[in-house]
Amino acid sequence: MSILLEMISRGWNNFLARPNGSLSLRFYVQPTMASLLALRAGIQDARQGRQGYLWAMLTRPERRLQLLHEGWRGAMTPFLLAIALDCIYQLMTIRFIYPLELLFTATVLALVPYALLRGPFNRLARLFLPAPPTPPAAPAKQQ
Repeated sequence: MSILLEMISRGWNNFLARPNGSLSLRFYVQPTMASLLALRAGIQDARQGRQGYLWAMLTRPERRLQLLHEGWRGAMTPFLLAIALDCIYQLMTIRFIYPLELLFTATVLALVPYALLRGPFNRLARLFLPAPPTPPAAPAKQQ
């Protein structure tokens, strides 16, 4: 148990030290890139009349897998870039790669901003875009 606590403590200390060290610009560029991709996806969602991203994930379990796939397609590039840059950072500063720290940092810098901002961007886009066309109503069946 103490080894696990030491790993968590080291990982957290390393994460907090990263914005001040080398390659610190990525702490601003990567969330910005993920936010821009979330903006694009939110606008597409608004044009298609879809619900907010996280809200749909929480309330529509039948679409959850599809939404996860869409979200991964949208956030894959900044996530993989975050992994590559954190590998470089760890090799430059620590001279070793800690995979859990790597995944945590990449998730915080790329996936979290994308997931949190896609829905609000959808809501904002709905304010400025025309309402999506409603599908024609199906004719009632005659008995």
